[in-house]
Order: sequence, then C-alpha cells, then structure tokens
Amino acid sequence: MGNAEDAMEVLHDGFLKVFKYIGTYRADKASLYTWIRRIVINAAIDHLRKQQAYPDTEDLYAGPDEPAIDNEALNKLSGEALLKMIRQLPAATGLVFNLYAVDGFSHREIGTLLGISEGTSRWHLSEARKQLKVLIHPMENNP
Repeated sequence: MGNAEDAMEVLHDGFLKVFKYIGTYRADKASLYTWIRRIVINAAIDHLRKQQAYPDTEDLYAGPDEPAIDNEALNKLSGEALLKMIRQLPAATGLVFNLYAVDGFSHREIGTLLGISEGTSRWHLSEARKQLKVLIHPMENNP
C-alpha cells in the first residue's frame, strides 16, 4: 500500500468485512484462507480507488517487446529485497503487478476489479517490469 498506515487501514477494513460476512462463508466454495484473501484484496483495491483515479492508457501497451528481467538476478534477491522494490512502484502499477504476478489474475480480471481496461492493466504490468528492471539492473552484474 505504500506506507504502514494505509496497510493497517486496509487490513482493518478487510477483517471488519470478514467478521461482518463470516455467516456467508461457504466451505464448499473456497477455503477460509482463499475467502479471507479475496476480501482483503478487494479492500486494498477499494482503498486505492478512493485515493486516485486511473488514467485510461490503453494505447500505451508496449506489446511483445516488454522488458525482461534476468532470472539469475531475481534468484540473487531475497524475498524482502524484491518486496521493497515492488513497494517503490506507483500504487496502481504495484497493485496490477501483484495481482498479475503474485496472485495470478488475468488482465481481464484485473480490469474488472480495478475498473480499468485490459490494455491499461497490461500497460501497468509493462511499467512495473521496466521499473523493476532498472532497480534490479545494478544487481545483475554483482555476484
């Protein structure tokens, strides 16, 4: 979320919703972990929607020549170091990156969740990759 206060607010809002709607949870539909995770992700999305408007940048999608990040450089990073780099991304770009790369959402699903087009989702992912490549690049040449 960019800072600890916003993260705590989102977590608080998410768990308030969990407690409010626990009666609607159905174990045959999803595990409790998955159900809670979905609620907290939606709380984060709601929080970001309140904070900023997403520009329609559908035409800015870079296409097949998106920047690639060297897997060897990624293997040298600790999870904490990578997380710090992701936190440096702009809020919307970091959110799209997390939803796509970490949570496995498609661009169509991300677009629906965030109220943006699939092209805008792709653009944010491409921007995240570009910015992460810049952050990781100095580490590619260091053992």
